[in-house]
Amino acid sequence: MREIELAVNGLRRRVAVADDELLLDVLRREFGTTSVREGCGVGACGACTVLVSGRSVSSCLARAARYDGAEVTTADGLPEDDDVVDEFVAARAMQCGYCIPGFVLMAHELLGENPRPTDEDVTAHLEGNICRCGTYGEIRAAIKATAARRQAAGERKTA
Repeated sequence: MREIELAVNGLRRRVAVADDELLLDVLRREFGTTSVREGCGVGACGACTVLVSGRSVSSCLARAARYDGAEVTTADGLPEDDDVVDEFVAARAMQCGYCIPGFVLMAHELLGENPRPTDEDVTAHLEGNICRCGTYGEIRAAIKATAARRQAAGERKTA
């Protein structure tokens, strides 16, 4: 066991972790982040996605010890008025909801890198996330709506 420091959704704590312990398990056990879920256990579905310093990480593959000092964001840590979440709800981009936290975080990553993604950009960025309910069209629409909303807000600020 070793001690590491993590900042998860703004809460900084020191936690004891085993060398082989997964970030997914530490986030759920030590920080109560229920939005981080194990879907496949091999990094192929995206249900375990978190953002580390704004970059997506499959927490089911990541050894927690490697993230000493990291800033981790989970869907649990998003603000109540998060624009991506608002657009997912408006587009009805979920059925069971199991995969949605990972998709929301991937949307944040994409829009942070590319504020005006094309349909192809959105599809390519979400390639590693799986929705077993098949709401891909609604998810893509929600991301495009968030981009348009942010663009409109930016234009209002400059006017």
